[in-house]
Amino acid sequence: MALSSLTEYLDKHNVKYVVITHSPAFTAQGVAGIAHISGKEIAKTVMVKLDGKLVMVVVPAMLHVDLALLKKATNAGTAAVAAEDEFRLRFPECETGAMPPFGNLFGMTVFADESLTKDKEIAFNAGSHRELIRMSWDDYRTLVDPKIAQIGAGKATAAA
Repeated sequence: MALSSLTEYLDKHNVKYVVITHSPAFTAQGVAGIAHISGKEIAKTVMVKLDGKLVMVVVPAMLHVDLALLKKATNAGTAAVAAEDEFRLRFPECETGAMPPFGNLFGMTVFADESLTKDKEIAFNAGSHRELIRMSWDDYRTLVDPKIAQIGAGKATAAA
């Protein structure tokens, strides 16, 4: 989903948002630093296969997805981080790894870490490694209707 498609969707739903353009950054923590936004407010999108089905998991930049917690929260038998070649084609307008956390627009379930509910705003990649969208958590929750659970843990690493 290109920035223009995403902003069109947000405009259609009368959502207030800010687009933040920054120099290229390829990790959520890197984006947080460049954009001068707390790592707890930058949401990163991680693609996971739950029982073989692709789902979108959203956690703060400073955390990683705890697959054991995710399995427990979803009653899944298996959970594994998806390889890029397993999801890249699902997001043709997005740079790999910069998908916005709107799985509902791509026909997939979205799980969000409960810690994201504690902030008034959420910021996330808008389809590229150079643009963020910042909007209210309440608007995001209304539009996406993510399943909320404790699924993030520890400090994020470069591999997370």
